Amino acid sequence: MGLAKGRRRIVIVVAALLVLAAIAVTVYRVLAPAEVSTVARADYPPAATPAVGVVGRLPVAPLIVDGRLRVYAGHRQVYADRPVDGRHRTTPFWSYRRWPAELDGVVASGTTVVSRWSDGRLVALDARTGRVAWRADGPEPVGDRRVRRTGAAVVWEPRGLLATRAADGREVVISSGDGTVRGFGLADGRQLWRAEVDPTCRDTVGATAAGRLVTVDACAGPAAVEFRDAGTGAVAGRWRPAGAGADLTVTPLGCRTGRVGCTALRTAGPGDGTGRGWLLGSGEPVAAPALDPANAELVGEQAVALVDGVLTGRSARTGAELWRRPELGSGRLIVVQLGRVHLLTEANDLVTLDSATGVQLSRFPLNVGSDGTGWTPGAVYADGRWVAVERLRRPVDPDGDDQRYFITAEPVILAAT
Repeated sequence: MGLAKGRRRIVIVVAALLVLAAIAVTVYRVLAPAEVSTVARADYPPAATPAVGVVGRLPVAPLIVDGRLRVYAGHRQVYADRPVDGRHRTTPFWSYRRWPAELDGVVASGTTVVSRWSDGRLVALDARTGRVAWRADGPEPVGDRRVRRTGAAVVWEPRGLLATRAADGREVVISSGDGTVRGFGLADGRQLWRAEVDPTCRDTVGATAAGRLVTVDACAGPAAVEFRDAGTGAVAGRWRPAGAGADLTVTPLGCRTGRVGCTALRTAGPGDGTGRGWLLGSGEPVAAPALDPANAELVGEQAVALVDGVLTGRSARTGAELWRRPELGSGRLIVVQLGRVHLLTEANDLVTLDSATGVQLSRFPLNVGSDGTGWTPGAVYADGRWVAVERLRRPVDPDGDDQRYFITAEPVILAAT
């Protein structure tokens, strides 16, 4: 009798241990760091040639890659869909997910999509297949920021992550964060350089068309602009505008998406008014008063500004007026890109002009379905012929939740100009 009871106890203990082991395995599988890569099962899509006008609406902000795919940011996922001119978001063409890390930024160059994660990890994907091209360890992001459900801050304005071209022609990924700035080769992910920095008093603002990283450095005295070679990490020079105070705000101008390829900047500080514009090259910045106004943008060699309902293009170097469009009326200059200027009228018509001549290229209402035009633009993105705009509910409540902040569940409108 006692022997039978002893055996039963042993069986119960063994069964309990097996259950605990099974639970432990399950917990490990659920909670252990992991990545899931779902590669493309279809052919790489061709480039689209859309008709001018509204293409469709999307729940999330698209990054147009190679003119063929739309790449999106999720909380723990980066994924792509196609066709690029699809009216709605479709089943992912490919997807890459990590856990428990969170997606912090995405940049793209050619057919390479580089994602940065909350643990500092960089993962490059081949846009044609979704396969992992390389992985590298970079610095962890610093500071908190609010990322709304469209993910625009991750794909259109990534922090601490740049994909740029160095002065020697090499394509470089630059990641800045907790204690370091590091440069990696875009082709293979090999670390090219590393610089120790103090992130509490340094702010990377962009990269120039001449292959230099632009940083505002206030660590050793009054704030100054530091230029660093993007290919080697070597400091190429430091500069402060004449008469600048201890505080200095720097806004890059004439950039491509991701704050790269910048050809000018605007500096502002106490006593500067709206600020001062400067053209960038291989030497020190050159004063460009046409870029002084806070609403002035640089497109190629033209400084474009909308003042009192009149849109004008001026030579950024001389200030000479090149063209004038007084009949467009009140509106907002929402985004510029090489060769194109995009103006949103009060009635939410999207007007696209040639930046060199001011000639109108297209005009149409930014309206889809029965959504109407009673909204305010939020974040805006332009690439090639594509323009994407977040639509915000009026009046805009910057502290409201996403349902109150955006006009619909699909707040991003995509158009072809």
